[in-house]
Amino acid sequence: MTQALYGPEGFYRRPEGPAGHFRTSVHASPLFAAAVARLLCRVDEALGHPGELAFVDMAAGRGELVAGVLSALPAEVAARTLAYAVELADPPAGPDPAVRWVAEPPRGVRGLLFANEWLDNVPLDIAEADFEGRPRLVLVDADGTESLGAPVGGPEAEWLRRWWPLRTPGARAEIGLARDAAWAEAVAGVERGLAVAVDYAHTRAARPPFGTLTGFRAGRDCSPVPDGSCDLTAHVAVDACALPGALLLTQRTALHALGLSGTRPPLSLASSDPAAYLRALSHAGAAAELTAPGGLGGFSWLAQPVGIDGRGVLGDLGDMEPREASGAPD
Repeated sequence: MTQALYGPEGFYRRPEGPAGHFRTSVHASPLFAAAVARLLCRVDEALGHPGELAFVDMAAGRGELVAGVLSALPAEVAARTLAYAVELADPPAGPDPAVRWVAEPPRGVRGLLFANEWLDNVPLDIAEADFEGRPRLVLVDADGTESLGAPVGGPEAEWLRRWWPLRTPGARAEIGLARDAAWAEAVAGVERGLAVAVDYAHTRAARPPFGTLTGFRAGRDCSPVPDGSCDLTAHVAVDACALPGALLLTQRTALHALGLSGTRPPLSLASSDPAAYLRALSHAGAAAELTAPGGLGGFSWLAQPVGIDGRGVLGDLGDMEPREASGAPD
């Protein structure tokens, strides 16, 4: 999986980039970057408006999110913002000189680290229960042919026992130990501020019985063949990743708290100012897509405050309070 995604001929090294194959919230509308910019401004306020404010874009792709955030910031905040694009692939041609392209998340930053659809692409191992109910590693050839290998042991077995027990023959689990470590390492780079991971996710109370691993190519699901021709993605066991004090909420709730609403403009505006009505209608349509419960709005946000009040930064959450993650199974 590591080679297929990030090796010399890996999927994320392809010249067209991720946007050539699938559409994330970042690509759906500039409203998403504007909402993240508002979140960065709230973090800035919580930090007391430091002389240097960091914005770290994890798995930055071609830099679409970091560029959108910088352009949406008030001039005074943008002047103090040090932007990082964390990406293994080469930066795009003519990169913005205001953005530092790095292969690893920086350390000692104060500000906002934002990881949009990163954890689902952190490589992991897959286990399947054999006929005796023993979890065994799933081995895969370059053409996608699978077979069962050795029984799962060591820390991986302990992770399964705690977070994703397998008891039924044929049931599968995606061992999230590497993702837990990757997220903890990214958060450790934040000296003060907020770290947010946005992804398709599940918790222990509702694990998918046969896992979620799939491939994605040119806008369509495909077999997860690890040959570099397609994305390989699996949903995130987000409760296992959560560190003490983390908050779990949906993208719909988070974006509503950041002032993004899909409410349609009043019809009376169409008569008094048709151009303004069309602009407002387009805005509402894009916001509705980003917050749709069965679509992008169903993404999970894992918010990890570091030395600040996370609930205060996220703002008015209305009737749906985020669930605090204790770091223990449900």
